Amino acid sequence: MAEAIYDVAIIGSGPGGYVAAIRAGQLGLKTVVIERDNKLGGTCLHVGCIPTKALLFDAELYDHFQNAKEFGFESKGFSVDWAAVEARKSKVVTRLSKGIEFLLRKNKVETIRGFGGLAGPGRVSVTDEKGQQREIQAKNIVLATGSEAKMLPGLEPDASVILTNKEILELKSVPKSMVIIGAGAVGVEFASIFHRFGSQVTILEMLPHAVPLEDEEISVELEKAFKKQGVVLHLGAKVEKITKLANGVTVDWKPATGHAEKLNADTCLIAVGRSPNTQNIGLERTRVELERGFVKVNEYMQTAEPNVYAIGDIVAASPLLAHVGSAEGIVAVTHIAGKATEPINYNQIPNCTYTEPEIASVGLSESKAREAGNKVRVGKFPFVGNSKAAILGDQEGFIKIVSDERYGEILGVHMIGPRVTELIAEAVLAMRLEATVEDLERAIHPHPTLTEAVAEAAHAVHGMAIHI
Repeated sequence: MAEAIYDVAIIGSGPGGYVAAIRAGQLGLKTVVIERDNKLGGTCLHVGCIPTKALLFDAELYDHFQNAKEFGFESKGFSVDWAAVEARKSKVVTRLSKGIEFLLRKNKVETIRGFGGLAGPGRVSVTDEKGQQREIQAKNIVLATGSEAKMLPGLEPDASVILTNKEILELKSVPKSMVIIGAGAVGVEFASIFHRFGSQVTILEMLPHAVPLEDEEISVELEKAFKKQGVVLHLGAKVEKITKLANGVTVDWKPATGHAEKLNADTCLIAVGRSPNTQNIGLERTRVELERGFVKVNEYMQTAEPNVYAIGDIVAASPLLAHVGSAEGIVAVTHIAGKATEPINYNQIPNCTYTEPEIASVGLSESKAREAGNKVRVGKFPFVGNSKAAILGDQEGFIKIVSDERYGEILGVHMIGPRVTELIAEAVLAMRLEATVEDLERAIHPHPTLTEAVAEAAHAVHGMAIHI
C-alpha cells in the first residue's frame, strides 16, 4: 500500500468534525475534511442549534413588543414579517458557515465534498454528487457523521405538514395550529418559538413529564409555565395514528386515562429523538463495534478498529449535544497527535434547553444523586427574590443545587429561568474545579446580576438564603 497522504481524515464537518479539524491543523497534522453537503457546519449550524436559537431570539423580541407597555413603551401597529425573520436566520447561518470555511483554510485543512465511507485500513472512499468515486489515504480516520431525526413508522416528512427539525425551519408562514409529538428539547423549543409567534400549540408526550432528562422539579416548573402561557401539554399520551390531510393533519391519540381522542392541526412536528448516521459508511468491513447503531469507543474516542476514531452524535452513551462533539473531537485529534489529553468527564457536561423559560443543568438530578447512595442536601432559590430578574421583568423559575451533605461536594445544579443557559457555566466550572457549596457561597457575586441567584442557592443549602 502506498504511504498515507494525510495524518488524519475527518468524515463530517459538524461541530465535532470541524473543531477536530481545526485542532488537528493547530497541532501540525496534515488534515482533510470530507463533507457530503454543499456547506460546512453540519446539522447544528444549518438545521439545528443555530437557526432554532435565531428564531427563539426573534420570538423573544416579538414577545417584548407585545408586552412593551409593562416597560413604559407604546408599541402599536407592529406585526411579524415572517419572510424577514427567515432571512435573518439564514443570514446568521451563512455567515457562520463561511467563518468555518475561513478557519479551516487558516489552519491548512483541506476539504473534499462528497459522501465519505471507510474503504479499508487507512482508506476513505468519497462519492461526489455525480456519483463519481475517489479514494484518499490517511494514517487516522475520525468518524463525525452525526445524526438524523427519527420518523414515526409509516410517515414521510414534507415541506408543510409532516415536519422534522429540518422542514419546520423552512415554513413559508406561521401555522395557525401545530401539534408536536415529543416534549424533549427539540419539541419544547419549537413550542416556545411558534406559540410566541401566534400558533396554537399542543404537545403530546408519552412519558410522565416534559424534558424527561431534567430534574423532576425543573420539568414540573416548565409544565406550569407552559400551562400559564397557553401551550397545551398532554403527558402520558400515546400516539396511535397520524393521518395527513389535504389541508393539515389528524392525530389519533390516547391519554394516560380515558378514551382515545382526535386532534386536528395545520402542521405536525415529529420530535421523538435522533438516529446515528452509521449506515452505509463501511463499518461492516471493520472491527468497529455498535450498540443500537451507535459506535462504541474508549476514553480517547478510539473504536475497536485500529486508527479509526468516532466522535459526536454517533458515539454510544454520549449526549447528542454540539459542545460534546466538539470536546470529543479535541480529545481524539490530540490523542492522534501523540499529545497528552484528558478524557471527558461526562458527569460535568452542561445541558441547555432554550425554552421560555430557559432550562440548564449539569451533574446529577436529586433523584439520581439519592439513587447513587449519596446523603443529599438541596438548596433552592427562586428568581422572584433576585433584583436583576425584577429589572428584566422575568422572575419565573429557580436555581437548585444538589450537594453531598457531609463534604459539601456539588453533585448537580439545575436551573430554570432567565438566561440560565449562560449562568450554568459557573456551575460547570465549579464542579470541574471540585468547588464546594461553601466555595460558591463565599465567592462574591456582583450586584445586581442574575448570578447572585447561584450564590443564594448555595446559601440555601444550609437554610441561610438572604433574599427569600
